Amino acid sequence: MSKSLCSTGLRWLWVMVLVIVADFASKQWIMAHMQLHETRALFPSLNLFYAHNYGAAFSFLADKGGWQRWFFAGIAIAIAIALVVMMYRNRASQRLTNIAYALIIGGALGNLLDRFWHGFVVDFIDFYVGNWHFATFNIADCGICIGAALVILEGFITSSRKTDKG
Repeated sequence: MSKSLCSTGLRWLWVMVLVIVADFASKQWIMAHMQLHETRALFPSLNLFYAHNYGAAFSFLADKGGWQRWFFAGIAIAIAIALVVMMYRNRASQRLTNIAYALIIGGALGNLLDRFWHGFVVDFIDFYVGNWHFATFNIADCGICIGAALVILEGFITSSRKTDKG
């Protein structure tokens, strides 16, 4: 028996598209309106800071000569494929899980577009407290982190439901 795509978790792929579009648009704006390493204050503890990241999170492996571009691209593709398969297997009613997966896919593909197009990822969100600055990040990174947090939250919710029923 064939199931319709709307009855699967793929119904939530519009969230992925939203992340990719917001990420792409924000990066295009940054590249068009700021110089590399320029800072613009937005709010206390939040700046725009235009940076190129040749590595992964926290510039991991950024200084390794270029092979990491393809390594991280491969990881992003593998994660996106795995999560799309999982969404297909999920019911559309599993909203939290499917939205989490869509956020992660959108973030992974948003940064993948940068790696393919530029050879680096455009980062621009600079959160700081006093003289301490968190690693500069972007909208795609937010999608990945929020999605991962939702997966963890869903694990706790599912675990507590099993405890309540058991």
